Amino acid sequence: MVIHPALKGGAGARAPEARLEEAVGLAVAIDLDIATSFVVSVNNPNPATLIGSGKVEDINQLLDSYEPRPALVIIDSALTPVQHRNLEKEWNAKVLDRTALILEIFGDRAQTAEGRLQVDLAHLDYQRSRLVRSWTHLERQRGGAGFLGGPGERQIESDRRALDDRIVRLKRKLEEVRRTRTLQRAKRKRAPHPVVALVGYTNAGKSTLFNRLTKSTVMAEDLLFATLDPTMRSIDLPSGIRTILSDTVGFISDLPTQLVAAFRATLEEVLEADIIVHVRDIAHEDTDAQRSDVLSVLAELGVKDDDERPIIEALNKIDLLSQDDRLDIQAIARHSQDNPDGALRVAMSAQTGEGVEQLMTLVEQSLTAAHEIITVQMPSPFGAARAWLHARAEVIEETAEDENLVLVVRLSKKTEGQFFKLYPNAQIAAEEGVSVKSA
Repeated sequence: MVIHPALKGGAGARAPEARLEEAVGLAVAIDLDIATSFVVSVNNPNPATLIGSGKVEDINQLLDSYEPRPALVIIDSALTPVQHRNLEKEWNAKVLDRTALILEIFGDRAQTAEGRLQVDLAHLDYQRSRLVRSWTHLERQRGGAGFLGGPGERQIESDRRALDDRIVRLKRKLEEVRRTRTLQRAKRKRAPHPVVALVGYTNAGKSTLFNRLTKSTVMAEDLLFATLDPTMRSIDLPSGIRTILSDTVGFISDLPTQLVAAFRATLEEVLEADIIVHVRDIAHEDTDAQRSDVLSVLAELGVKDDDERPIIEALNKIDLLSQDDRLDIQAIARHSQDNPDGALRVAMSAQTGEGVEQLMTLVEQSLTAAHEIITVQMPSPFGAARAWLHARAEVIEETAEDENLVLVVRLSKKTEGQFFKLYPNAQIAAEEGVSVKSA
């Protein structure tokens, strides 16, 4: 049974029915069979049970009316430990709140060792606050050590201390993961391939787009949180510039703070990206609210409104729109490209491939907006230097003069500096003769 408590004044930008539909989607994501789902209006939250005692009794009778009786009730809201315990007692069923449900999905989906570490840490942080509810042996006491005797420590204190020890160990391991990622990012910066990060609300189509662009087979299904473990692949833009594409975990409204903290090591990839592609499910009725949620999580990570990096909005799933709505979205996208002062948008479908090439062109234009065109002259042997430029810059023209190779290339200042550091014998051909570029 899935219940969404519609708190008075707390609906935000979403309709309660849409929130309920999302909660059902979360439950389906871990293969739960939904007996029924409904919205409960809550004018004054009850400190003991969140919803009123009369509604608690009505729901209990509804549970009894089913055969077999539902063994799990999902409350699409945050419950206090006391509310959690009281509802389980009243309904004689296991109760999961929104945070616990998302943690269950993450625990089921995490594939890599890093992903499992992050989920375990989030679980323990959540569990620690609920020892009062979870432990049925709270009154049991252990005897004191040594000849002094005494009552010893309560079981709950011992259990909390054991949890704290495990949390410390997990945090230490995750810190090692973070250091490793920092080293990998530093190595990529030396490479120097630009990084494009795909972000967006869960089930917006990020992995489908990732697979289409990289010819990969990352799990991409019509499920919430199909992707948990970050994946990175190199792709070539239309001009041949090589970039690294990063697929990240999807965001969701009211994302548990434990998960934001635990997955920070993963989401830091977004902070280091040269370009952020915000994939939106434009066919979803709550697409604007989902956009706000994604921007809120990005702000929490450190990507603020004044961030200078380009953010491209990929208006995905236009294949699911009516013809009129599709034309409207395409017009909005064209207007944003003609007037690039605001958000840059592209209408597309990762499923059919429509608009994907245009997205890649926009990514390339954004990456090369600050690039300059220079003429490089290289003496023989120039094989390695030529290959380096072809892999990391846009080679516009290439000619041979005597034993020298002359290339006209478009590249960033960073790439230019790295090239001449690696190949100091290369020269920049100025309009008046040739000047040597110092290493």
